[in-house]
Amino acid sequence: MTVTTGASAADIAAVRAFNRRYTEVIGVLREGLVDTEYSLTEARILFELATSGSTEALRLRKNLGLDPGYLSRILTRFKKRGLIESSRSSSDARRQEVRLTDRGRAEFAMLNQRSGTDVRRLLEPHLPADRAKLIRAMSTIQQILDRSEAPAEAPPLTIRAPKPGDYGWVIQRNAALYAAEYGFDTSYETLVTKIVADFLDAHDEQRERAWIAEAGGTPVGAVFCVADDAGTARLRLLLVEPSARGLGVGSALVQTCLRFATAAGYTEMVLWTNDILTAARQIYQRAGFELVESAPHHSFGHDLIGQTWRRALGPK
Repeated sequence: MTVTTGASAADIAAVRAFNRRYTEVIGVLREGLVDTEYSLTEARILFELATSGSTEALRLRKNLGLDPGYLSRILTRFKKRGLIESSRSSSDARRQEVRLTDRGRAEFAMLNQRSGTDVRRLLEPHLPADRAKLIRAMSTIQQILDRSEAPAEAPPLTIRAPKPGDYGWVIQRNAALYAAEYGFDTSYETLVTKIVADFLDAHDEQRERAWIAEAGGTPVGAVFCVADDAGTARLRLLLVEPSARGLGVGSALVQTCLRFATAAGYTEMVLWTNDILTAARQIYQRAGFELVESAPHHSFGHDLIGQTWRRALGPK
């Protein structure tokens, strides 16, 4: 069950301050967007028409949350300038379909090119690591806000054994997500590939397992349990897709791993992670793991702090 509380005055002030600064930085407060005569709303309408082809005006209004009269006035101006053309909907003659003309597509191409140039100028003064951090922060904002608009009931979660193709998915998603979110280079993909290949090549089914978390028929997470020594199991490659974070997927995978290791006769479980993986660390702490060692290292193209966590298994 998710428990929510009211936003504090400080939270509201912080969001408003961010909005003021961000709109100033990207230039949407100027009279015309990217030094054109188009407002932000008009540019967004051109974008929607350029990417959707022909669309009903009603759908356009709903997708953008616009007042009917306001949208009608903009479309009327666009039509007078030869940017759009319209016709009756083939599915419902009472509705109007709108599409860009050749001139409209040319205007959108100009807006799109200028907008890309502005964003490049915004990003290029910053170091690659800072740009990656900025993109991760933007992704986090989008994920959290999108989650608040998602259906109340998430698809049921299933923890299952990997099927053919799942091991390749584990390698691909680890490499892609860690590159996007932390800027890891391809040496991390090499490491994940070796871990998975070693597991497939020679693992003891009674003492070593892998699991896939699946929601709505789609893989959303994974974890491996391998032998470290006779009495110690090692948790490896915990992965949760961004779309499934905050839904308990990581905790479910870790608990599955702990139950298996206990039943297999291990007396403790160990794992290695990096301090920047704050969400994963919180999952480990909630599961009873304790930090026993930290050490700096340079891996995957970054200076990192590696951490070893341990947890006793069986009756306390």
